[in-house]
Amino acid sequence: MVGSALASRLDLLFIDLDLEFMEHIGDISQHIDHRGYHSYASENVRLCLSIMATPRHGVIALSSGFMAYPESVHPAYPALRSDICSSPTTFVLLPSLDLEVCVDEIVRRQVARSIGRTPEKEEAVIRERHPIYMAIPATKIETMRPVTEIVEQMITQLLPNNVFDQSS
Repeated sequence: MVGSALASRLDLLFIDLDLEFMEHIGDISQHIDHRGYHSYASENVRLCLSIMATPRHGVIALSSGFMAYPESVHPAYPALRSDICSSPTTFVLLPSLDLEVCVDEIVRRQVARSIGRTPEKEEAVIRERHPIYMAIPATKIETMRPVTEIVEQMITQLLPNNVFDQSS
């Protein structure tokens, strides 16, 4: 929701990596079930690289675990991850910067989505990923508030960096 709202506000294309995966490769859960998480992550990196190689510019929402993949997932992943981390347009969106609040909210959201993980497994995943997300040298945005407020914060952060032209 935040990515599409930001893209709309900036009059840019919105690309959701999960939706692109489902359109071009197939159902994520089935892919993981049949081929494993490593295959999914590798295909996801390959897909992201192909998207980023096209001239279409926009807001890209990465998969929740994208920045937490092992470096060995794809030969180009370490450089891609580094580029994403160092970009002034990268934002880390988390329900809260507080670990316990973040865990509770993500578990609540993911269990409601019925993606196949138990609440305990979902909690373990976010506890493993949270330090990785917090170590990314990008602006962290807390998302437990209205989307319009989140988008305004992101635009305010982007303006001093002259990342885009607001004259349109």
